[in-house]
Amino acid sequence: MAHGTKPAADARTIVIDPVTRIEGHMKIEVVVDGGVVKDARSSGTLWRGFENILVGRHPFDAVRLTQRVCGVCPMIHSQASAGCLDAALGVSEQVPPNGRIVRNLLLASNYLQSHILHFFTLAALDFVDVTALADYAGPEPELANVKAFIDRGALGPFVPRYEGDYRCSKQTNIDLVRGYLRALGARRVCQEMIALFGGKMPHNVAVVPGGVLAEVTTDKIAFFATRLAEVSDFIDQVYLPAVLTVAGAYGDYFDIGAGCRRYLAYGVFDQDAAADPLARKRLFPGGLIGSDGRLGAVDVEKITEDVSHSRYAAECAAKPAEGQTIPEPDKPGAYTWLKAPRYDGAPAEVGPLARTLIGHAAGGAIKPHVDAALKAAKLPAAKLQSVLGRHLARALEARALATAMAEWLTQLEPGGPVCAALEIPQESRGAGLLDGPRGALGHWIEIQDKKIARYQLVVPTTWNASPRDAAGTPGPIEQALIGTKVRDRENPFEVTRIIRSFDPCLACAVHAVSIKGDVLCKCRVI
Repeated sequence: MAHGTKPAADARTIVIDPVTRIEGHMKIEVVVDGGVVKDARSSGTLWRGFENILVGRHPFDAVRLTQRVCGVCPMIHSQASAGCLDAALGVSEQVPPNGRIVRNLLLASNYLQSHILHFFTLAALDFVDVTALADYAGPEPELANVKAFIDRGALGPFVPRYEGDYRCSKQTNIDLVRGYLRALGARRVCQEMIALFGGKMPHNVAVVPGGVLAEVTTDKIAFFATRLAEVSDFIDQVYLPAVLTVAGAYGDYFDIGAGCRRYLAYGVFDQDAAADPLARKRLFPGGLIGSDGRLGAVDVEKITEDVSHSRYAAECAAKPAEGQTIPEPDKPGAYTWLKAPRYDGAPAEVGPLARTLIGHAAGGAIKPHVDAALKAAKLPAAKLQSVLGRHLARALEARALATAMAEWLTQLEPGGPVCAALEIPQESRGAGLLDGPRGALGHWIEIQDKKIARYQLVVPTTWNASPRDAAGTPGPIEQALIGTKVRDRENPFEVTRIIRSFDPCLACAVHAVSIKGDVLCKCRVI
């Protein structure tokens, strides 16, 4: 129980293993007492050890191999890895404008596909009843195919059991399913945009230390612009309206799942090439909003990883630049393969909500979009710290990004240089710090004898889904669950809605590839 509270006799532990509709394998345990979550534990159940695989390899291998941490968000790993090599090779300030802008366009395209995927494919079923199409007799073949899918019983055990809490009207549910079908095409277009400059997707081959390998041509710019316009229309006509529709029906979820109320972002989308990544001007600025609500700068030296309840040896607890990855699967008291990142000794939430709150406080590019949305929804800014606040933050971020991307295209110089000259030093260190779709990502490298001697990753979901630390303080997702009212212990939909609002990527968090065969969600009460 949290804070040493003794459970009542009728308290029950609910175990969801694995949590479905997220990336990777995640186990959640919550203790429900009197209809309220009194304790929560978040577990990553796999480990493969990319950090150890990299040791002894050529430094340039890191950009290629770290992308294999995850097939959904490989772009951010290639850019964090290239960034830490930029620093280690001393070329951060030499990345040509074309190289910087193409990196931004690639990463922004990955943001758009990731946010679209999360809301429509992973999270929407928490709020949208697809069985509204069970008696559909309209002319649209795509909706008729969904009806046929339902008629065949093909959804089987994957049909969400939220019957008591679907609130949208039948027509609204049908409209939202139509939006889901359009989202499939919009996401495909985003992947085409990545492949244009990145060579392929997933796992691009263009991002390298010093910039990119992609040639900039007028044809590529025109191709990209056409597809960006298509995705931008989808954001305005489908994505944002869908999120606001759900928000109108589930307004109480602006009061659920706040979490630790401490927010961290490194910032992302460089507007210059300063040597220190945290000193660069970025479209979405970095910062830390403390528990007092004040915005301050990030000091990377205050970042540590605790392993008190993680399946790693005690000596792995360190600052990332000195970190080690020594597995200890049978460690007493450990319940996860995630380490516990802490900033100045305390947990912090990372991700779209953190970036949105920090950007809003700093007067960044996101601020006018947030102000307009809050005014339209008649909500105070404090309501963003919630389940629906996270969903809204992603949609607003997508809108701001599409606008910025159109401007970046006009800044490209066809035929101009895209990469700096490179030479591997005998010994060096570097850090790549920026935000991916799911939050703050850091890669740290140490080079000795021109080979990788140490490589460490601190990943967004490692922050958000982290376990307790030595002081017993729960991680952000654990804190977001504690205090939640649960209506039905057999069907704890409030719990899964909170978890999915963070868009966890456990494959990234444990630096692993999902290999577990059983993907059916199991919810059991002990």
